[in-house]
Amino acid sequence: MARLNGFGQPIGPDVPGWTARARPHRRVLEGAVVRLEPIDPERHAADLFDAVSDDTVGASWTYLLNGPFGDRSEFCAWLDAFCLGEERRFSAVVDRATGRAVGYAAYIRIDPENGSVEIGHVYFPPFLQRTRAATEALTLMIGHVMDDLGYRRCEWKCDALNAPSRAAAERLGFRYEGTFRQLQVYKGRSRDTAWFSIVDGEWPALKAAYVAWLDGANFDRDGHQRQRLSAMTARARETGMP
Repeated sequence: MARLNGFGQPIGPDVPGWTARARPHRRVLEGAVVRLEPIDPERHAADLFDAVSDDTVGASWTYLLNGPFGDRSEFCAWLDAFCLGEERRFSAVVDRATGRAVGYAAYIRIDPENGSVEIGHVYFPPFLQRTRAATEALTLMIGHVMDDLGYRRCEWKCDALNAPSRAAAERLGFRYEGTFRQLQVYKGRSRDTAWFSIVDGEWPALKAAYVAWLDGANFDRDGHQRQRLSAMTARARETGMP
């Protein structure tokens, strides 16, 4: 039940001692199977162009604002123009076993004053999608802002028609908040945008679920999961326990 102010109006809870948070750091985030490195075109462009070229059909680009890219020079021009500024903090996902960059993602809509940030511009090629490496990359990004920087909110947004992205958000424990109709025009068509979030009160249980799912004991010799992350995060949201 909401508390009331002196005028009898309902108001939200206090946030004692709140101060603006730092922007996400440009540093390496280490995981067990991947590490995230701030994007450096000299180091990552060749590997990343190979990764984005893995989709020879083009279906993985349908719901992304950018791409597909016709050749390496076009891709490198996009990296230089879009991925290196202060507005967006892009990281390359590097496979620890091979040392190759295999995908990328970014912090966007960074709002240090209110402790809110979105994970977006995620490109995981077909060979990376629905893998332990892909999941670990995203959990490293969430953990950095929630644990290291003390953010209150991490967002995920996608085209409301993008069923795989919606499923990925829910699998990671993001809570659906609603759909903003006709929010955007991209690639010549209208986009309704579905909004999801994780807030700080939900984070400890979700973090425990991530740790348990990513543990090597959760995978058999062939790399198949023993427990599903979606079940673990659903339980964490319902009970506060992983």
